[in-house]
Amino acid sequence: MIFYLVCLLCCRKLFTGAPFLPQRPTTTHFLFISLLYSRTFSAVMNVVSVSVSLLVASAGVLAAPSSSSVSGRAVTALSATSLSAFAPFTQFARAAYCSGTANWQCGAACDALPGFLPTLTGGDGNAEQFFFVGFYPTTGSVIVTHEGTDPTKILSDLTDIDILKEALDTTLFPGIPSGILAHRGFVNEHKKTAAQILVEVKRLLALHSSTSVTLIGHSLGGALAELDSLFMRLNLPADIYIKGVTYGTPRVGNQAFATFFDTQVSDFTRINNEIDLIPILPGRFLGFEHPHGEVHILSPGNAVLCSGDDDTGDAQCIDKAVPNIFKGNILNHLGPYDGISIGAFHC
Repeated sequence: MIFYLVCLLCCRKLFTGAPFLPQRPTTTHFLFISLLYSRTFSAVMNVVSVSVSLLVASAGVLAAPSSSSVSGRAVTALSATSLSAFAPFTQFARAAYCSGTANWQCGAACDALPGFLPTLTGGDGNAEQFFFVGFYPTTGSVIVTHEGTDPTKILSDLTDIDILKEALDTTLFPGIPSGILAHRGFVNEHKKTAAQILVEVKRLLALHSSTSVTLIGHSLGGALAELDSLFMRLNLPADIYIKGVTYGTPRVGNQAFATFFDTQVSDFTRINNEIDLIPILPGRFLGFEHPHGEVHILSPGNAVLCSGDDDTGDAQCIDKAVPNIFKGNILNHLGPYDGISIGAFHC
């Protein structure tokens, strides 16, 4: 999903005249802009025209509520202790972007999670996102983590912009009701790794006598973790506890998907940072909707829990805070998430 950021920078300048950078750019801003002029960016531009066309066509209504607009909902302040409790999951999401995860030598993210060692890794970061699976003794849970989009890899960029919806495969999602549709790019990416990940998860659950699986990811990786959460729920015994934690996650499915997901995965948290644009994509007018579990970081150390699914009524929740693609700060997508930034720049 980071590829969207490049397109949105261009659209912001083209249609609003707003500058690419804030008045007081930070080192992170300059690092991101340097990507635009790197030698690898020329490859990304092969698909820019497609993405910009999609964004331009929907610029006026990209985040507009559908006819089934959700009303305001309960918003609860999250304590600093509760927010900091997400730090291990944030570090797992961060580690997925870094080299050296196979032997858990990926730098600060791996150092922050002692005792964890992946038993299955895969992906190439392009045609298939990097992922790892392992047992985390600290929580007694099997961990599955997916990498987000690398904006310099064309195939992962194409995954993001393949926004047509399709039904979930009943072989992978047994018992899935009809009418449930999801983002085709995300669904096809999930299919590539689902079966092998499930085999390893079952093996680790048995090996460690564990009854818990935690699915984690940022951006595109968050979308895959959301699909994984439902996939695990439908393929593992009822006594296995399923937990999902995602960051800057785009919308994955239609309203029927979100409603069904809510009934199946009760412990799900999708963390949005300040005025990140990615969580409002793809637009609700295209028939997409988030499931429950939003935690919105309003500012460093200050976050709220938004109940229910997509909320267009409360200014403290992401839909109201970022009503369209021109109202946000795209760099918030990288964090920091309570002090931890995620992405290839932050390994």
